[in-house]
Amino acid sequence: MIDLVLLGCGGNMPMPNRFLSSLFINYKGRKILIDCGEGTQVSMRMKNCGFKNIDLICITHLHGDHFYGLMGLLSTIGNSSRVDDLTIVGPKGICEIINAMKTLIEYLPYKIIVVENPKGTFSLVNDILKDIEISTLELDHSSECLGYSLYFKRTPKFNIEKAIQNNVPKLLWQKLQSGKNIIFENIEYSPDMVLGDNRKGVKISFITDTRPIFSIPKFINNSDLFICEAMYGDDLDISKAVKNKHMTFREAANLARLGNVKALLLTHFSPSLEDPNLYIKNATDVFENTIVGKDRYSVNLNFEN
Repeated sequence: MIDLVLLGCGGNMPMPNRFLSSLFINYKGRKILIDCGEGTQVSMRMKNCGFKNIDLICITHLHGDHFYGLMGLLSTIGNSSRVDDLTIVGPKGICEIINAMKTLIEYLPYKIIVVENPKGTFSLVNDILKDIEISTLELDHSSECLGYSLYFKRTPKFNIEKAIQNNVPKLLWQKLQSGKNIIFENIEYSPDMVLGDNRKGVKISFITDTRPIFSIPKFINNSDLFICEAMYGDDLDISKAVKNKHMTFREAANLARLGNVKALLLTHFSPSLEDPNLYIKNATDVFENTIVGKDRYSVNLNFEN
């Protein structure tokens, strides 16, 4: 099971009832953040997310509403007695930002590994996060901006008949199922000796801030959940969206339709958009399975079958 919490769904500036951009993901007890705007720590406390086991933070771009909460969070993680490495991924300039933050934080008991402007698809060296394929996409905003897609791979189903046919000792079955090669009594056993066909994983895509561009539908294709910016609800605000390089509800929904996703979660609302739900029909007219986000909205995603 993959647990998600939309910690903040605001854009530009925090509001009394709306913090800034941040998504929390909990997978097998380890945690991932995408963006870390102001208010991230408050929402994490309200949802009892925990700070110590955050292994990965992905920053979309270097506008303040997407990372101004990061320095305080790094300090809090340090106070939680974390000693394991923490990886931060971001666009061009993220190394400079993290180095500047380090000069203001007296001491951190863990190492920060920065991955700047990665291209394509990659995985991290971590017992749990190695099972997640992370992809990035360059977006069309007023600064360097990355979209993220996370594919949670699923271990193939254990095949008893195959294990018996390959004369694999029972005491090795569980270890081989976890994906590790084992040498036992001078014989090497591999996971493919006990595992069946591959099984479909779970795909989560996160796109903000950008105009709708042709590369997005392919990037988000077949996502189980597509989380997308929707700065403006009213179709009449299209000129603002074009000028500021953001999207309307309808444009976000059209991307969801073109990308053949299962569900769309709208986020990153303008401070002037007091009640985003008033405009939901502009999205559902195009893509029916649309959810208007709100701070601390939670959802659970399960592997099929």
